[in-house]
Amino acid sequence: MRFLAQGEIDTKSIWDNLVLDEFEIPFGEWMDQAVDWIAVNLETLLNIIEWPFRVMIQFLVREVLSEVSWVWVVLGMFLIAWLIRNLKVAFFVAGSLTLCGLLGGAYWIQTAKTIGFISVAVFLCVIVGIPIGILCGRVNTAWQLVRPVLDAMQVVHSFVYMLPFVFFWGIGEESATMVTMVFALPPLIRLTNLGIRQVPADVVEAARAYGASERRVLFDVQIPLARPAIMTGINQTLLLSISMLGIAAIMGAGGLGQLLFKALSNQNVALAASAGLAFFLVAVVLDRMSQREGTDSINLFRRIGLAWAHRRDPEKLLQASDTTAVVSHQETEEYAPITSSERLPMVIALVGSIITLASVFPSWSTESGKISAYGRRVDENLTGMSFSGLDASGGSWFGILILLLSLLVIFSVIGSARFTGRAPRWLTAEGAALGSIGMLLVSLSYLFARPVTSTGTASIDAVPPGTGIGVTIAVVASIVAVIGSVRWLWIAPHDPLHPLKGDIAWSHLGTVVADGRLRRVLGWLRRVLVWLRARIAWSRFGTVVAAVAIIAIGGISAWSFDKRADVVITPDVAAELDRLRAEAEERPQDAATISAEIAALMAEASQTKNIVIDGMGEDSSGLGFLSLLGGVLSLATTIPAVGFFSLDERFRWKWSTITAGLGLGTVCIALAWIVTHTRSADPNFFSGVGAFLALCGGILVVASTLPVLKEFRRSKVYGKPSAIT
Repeated sequence: MRFLAQGEIDTKSIWDNLVLDEFEIPFGEWMDQAVDWIAVNLETLLNIIEWPFRVMIQFLVREVLSEVSWVWVVLGMFLIAWLIRNLKVAFFVAGSLTLCGLLGGAYWIQTAKTIGFISVAVFLCVIVGIPIGILCGRVNTAWQLVRPVLDAMQVVHSFVYMLPFVFFWGIGEESATMVTMVFALPPLIRLTNLGIRQVPADVVEAARAYGASERRVLFDVQIPLARPAIMTGINQTLLLSISMLGIAAIMGAGGLGQLLFKALSNQNVALAASAGLAFFLVAVVLDRMSQREGTDSINLFRRIGLAWAHRRDPEKLLQASDTTAVVSHQETEEYAPITSSERLPMVIALVGSIITLASVFPSWSTESGKISAYGRRVDENLTGMSFSGLDASGGSWFGILILLLSLLVIFSVIGSARFTGRAPRWLTAEGAALGSIGMLLVSLSYLFARPVTSTGTASIDAVPPGTGIGVTIAVVASIVAVIGSVRWLWIAPHDPLHPLKGDIAWSHLGTVVADGRLRRVLGWLRRVLVWLRARIAWSRFGTVVAAVAIIAIGGISAWSFDKRADVVITPDVAAELDRLRAEAEERPQDAATISAEIAALMAEASQTKNIVIDGMGEDSSGLGFLSLLGGVLSLATTIPAVGFFSLDERFRWKWSTITAGLGLGTVCIALAWIVTHTRSADPNFFSGVGAFLALCGGILVVASTLPVLKEFRRSKVYGKPSAIT
């Protein structure tokens, strides 16, 4: 059921498709707010991003390839092909481009533009992609952060992200080249990362043992040995850029794709055939120039087909090296049993989570909807009524998330006790700590959130008389659960699958210090800097700093947009509307003009009269500040988690788990606000982009801890070697 007005109830069934309109997620509104803000406030940044595309296209496409004689272009491509491949390929390139010119002057101009567009896109992909791929190959945390971005770039269709580029940079060659770059970049990063990682570890260690610096190891060992993978990545990027020429033509770029689009629109067979031939020849030329030696036997159509089929997993295009597993001996193994010292904190965590679970059923809100009233007028005054933690006018999704998190703690304790070491990955001491910390932050955020007043905004001076006993029980029980789960986490026997390290290996640092090179070069200061670099996972620390910055920006951004009719139609606007309607009745001949005036007045009121509330202001719920508090606490716990105080692996794992719990709590605060209003808000009331940013910041905090958390499992106890089969 959903309240529409005082005493009026909507009885739509959950099985009715129209009921989905009542739970509409305002994601489009968030993105519209973000795009408008970027266009107004980040114009300089947008110009900086556009600058390399504009300069390169202006120089290479408009001033060189389009203006220089075709003979010089053919000769230049001949020399380039000779230098990077061989004489045979160079003659093939020259002959193919000459044939494109013989199709006619108009075709040659578009051929030259096509070469220019693809060259700019591939060149910028190389400038950006290879360094990122190398960084991902050498720093696991960087790969963990970049990989989801690459997945999104490859899964989302280009038509989806085409619109923001058009909005920010308009229709034309620059925005088309940007879209092409986004589509074609991921294979280069993936294959460069794979090439760096496939360099034999013994070769790298041998180079370090002989005194090679990290710079020489990279440029003299890893990059040369990774060259086949890098060249394959460049080739795949080029082929995907070619496949985007049609979409680039839709965005207003010239080239052969424009001729093909025109031929398709006009059903011009002659134009389609000539443009198609030139397109094919240019594709073959660029493909042959970018191939690795020994791969010429595969024809272009097959190569483009493989590139398209494996655009999401380009690593499969590389020939897998044969590996032989050598098993010397096996041992029987068992997980470390639950110790007597673990049982007491497990029981404390279990009892606290059970009480927290039960706390969602008593009253959470009385006389009004504490959170739901921000988006639903009828919830501002519910005299004599009370609501539980699961009701839409009560705790709503704050209560639902606490219910889910308490179940996580309960299952973690029971699963670890019943299936020690064999329970699902997160049903361990880690899961109990994550769930208990998360439900404590959520319950505190509801308890200290400011209630809405009769004017539709929060009251900073008001004591929350409408907060029920259930919230207080949830807070106290969550504190008990946190005490038990954190104590359990601190004494639980867990070991890493692989040694943890900072941004460079500690063993390599010892070699560098021992041979005295640090003292000879920069002395004590450089030794301290390298020591800090080896000791601290700076990339993880920087990730959390960025996440807290995002949460802070979200706190001062809009958490709600109120465009409801009683807000938009002020008394002045209502009076003006009444006047216009009266004029329409008096002068029927001017009804069309007056209707246009009414529509314009309504549109202006909708844009200027809506109420925008941030997450930290005096008239807000204060959840933006509470989210920021969770982010700041996660930053504080990140300091020991990344190795500032100790290199002990278990010590860093414990603090990383606490950081993840704080990040999860921040995610839940923002998520509860968003989904609560999705569930119950009146039409034209939307949660704002600030809550979405807080949500993203919390997710980033959690993601920063995963490289450490995934390495730890419950300790094993090994027995005698068993017979080898």
